[in-house]
Amino acid sequence: MSTPSRRTTEVSGSEALGLLQGAAQGSMVHVRREMPVVRPTVHVREYGRLIVRTPAQAAALACRPSLTAHYRRILPGWAHDPHDTLVRMRPQAVAGFRLAHAEAAR
Repeated sequence: MSTPSRRTTEVSGSEALGLLQGAAQGSMVHVRREMPVVRPTVHVREYGRLIVRTPAQAAALACRPSLTAHYRRILPGWAHDPHDTLVRMRPQAVAGFRLAHAEAAR
């Protein structure tokens, strides 16, 4: 059985924000010890800001400690992970890619 091939298509910033608004989960990439680290996230977009909950060390993400317990209630987290972190950011430069099945070779 063959595995279907996939391709990526770049989308505009406004379309990427729309996709972000419609998705409940994603990934966050940050640098730790000069190496990229990818962590799963859950998020919500409110008042033009993105609130992200991720199992990452807060020091590595330079988060702001002023986030309230409200976001811990509405965003499911990683209860058994000591690095459960909330991050608030303002999306300024958003880029995205859409995954699609590649055309079958003829």
